[in-house]
Amino acid sequence: MNRERMSGVLLHITSLPSPGGVGDFGPAAYEFADFLAAAKQRVWQVLPLGPPGYGGSPYSGLSAFAGNPVLISLERLAEAGWIAAERLAGVAGDDGAADFDAAARKVVLIEEAAGKFLDHMDDEARTQFLKFCEENMSWLPDYASFNVLRRRFGAASWNEWPEEYAQRKHDALAALLTEEARALAVEKAIQFFFDEQWRALRAYCGERGVRILGDMAIFVNYDSAEVWTHPEIFELDEKGRMLRVSGVPPDYFSATGQRWGNPLYKWGELKERGFDWWVARVRRALALYDMVRLDHFRGFEAYWSIAADEPTAMNGQWVKAPGLELFQRLKEVFGELPFIAEDLGLITPEVEELREHFGFPGMRVLQFGFSDRGARIYLPHQYVPKTVAYTGTHDNDTTLGWWKSGVGEQERAHVQTYLQPIGQDEEIVGAMMRAAARSVAELCIFPMQDILQLGSEARMNTPSDSVGNWTWRYEAGALRPEMAAELAALMEMTDRDGVEAKGEA
Repeated sequence: MNRERMSGVLLHITSLPSPGGVGDFGPAAYEFADFLAAAKQRVWQVLPLGPPGYGGSPYSGLSAFAGNPVLISLERLAEAGWIAAERLAGVAGDDGAADFDAAARKVVLIEEAAGKFLDHMDDEARTQFLKFCEENMSWLPDYASFNVLRRRFGAASWNEWPEEYAQRKHDALAALLTEEARALAVEKAIQFFFDEQWRALRAYCGERGVRILGDMAIFVNYDSAEVWTHPEIFELDEKGRMLRVSGVPPDYFSATGQRWGNPLYKWGELKERGFDWWVARVRRALALYDMVRLDHFRGFEAYWSIAADEPTAMNGQWVKAPGLELFQRLKEVFGELPFIAEDLGLITPEVEELREHFGFPGMRVLQFGFSDRGARIYLPHQYVPKTVAYTGTHDNDTTLGWWKSGVGEQERAHVQTYLQPIGQDEEIVGAMMRAAARSVAELCIFPMQDILQLGSEARMNTPSDSVGNWTWRYEAGALRPEMAAELAALMEMTDRDGVEAKGEA
């Protein structure tokens, strides 16, 4: 039925034109939700929402459970009475690239608001806050302690803290509860703000028929609350140092591979425990999102293991992972799993078998489809319905940037053969979007940069570069009604608008 065919837009929250340095859950987010509804887009895909580590990468977070404080809207806090409106006058504007330094200064105001909330909340707010703390008891106290200690020790990685804290000695942590009681409560209140504002935005989207597609990175950052709290489930030595780390071998994006540097799981330990940590992680994800994209799905079948002292990802080995047992356990707990498998890169028959066993849709990126015959699995004529089609992802150049500077002569000829007619450079973007929308894929996703027909200056991430990523934001006023109307017409003609044809049951 037509309601099974959908379309959506990939836009991370930080890419919204909000004041305060980065996009947040404020008015710009609601304006974007209205745009999606007007354009008959039924999915909003976001990147991980956790607090990022160095460099602002949402895939290298300080927690797999907590929310990023900079996404909290100061305007919403002011409306709720937790901060005076005049205090917002000094925050950064809503234009230009994301400014994470400015966003960090914004957190000072959020901390002030949290303090006022703790001191002046009424009985209803207190009840809601205590309920939130109780429902998130499995991670919230540890994350609050991690953040307070990290600030105490100058943002040093947890393994560089004094031994009594790095090794989580009982007496030291017990003393922390007394010494830092106020700071710990503020951290919990900030997470409450995040949860409250995100739930409100998600409900607003739901009322307009827009579902949220979240993103779960398979690995977690070494300098994170989870590795500090649960060192027994990661490949660490007796002093907490990493033994082997994550990455992928040489691929489309890098000739030396990608050395991500995350600690690897002790899958045997996790399996013996009934995958309890993963159950908790997925429970949190399903509380935040309607659907979840599993980043690096390939790693659930086998992962690339690199010795921690290797400088690149070239010298590693594939190690089997218990993905079948993990997803069976998750299915026992949660029922049908609304997962999308990011199955890009070197995919083996075993990976495909795992994905198909659980019925997870895979991903196809049109930009990958024009180099040679082997790449044509990424072109629409080879799609099956249980597919999510992308013009590009957050790791690709924009379609216009790819066309202008990233396409060789052979690829350019293949593109013109497959997508004719193509006139001006900008027409390639529309041609790619129409190809994705017309395909049998049940879901197609367009990066917002493609909808705006932006070039390489708007690229979100270059995987082989460690700096200069994650800063793109669209300009205020960019969401034009005629653009929404054009998208809506394409959705209607490709049966992605949710309207059932006459005679359909």
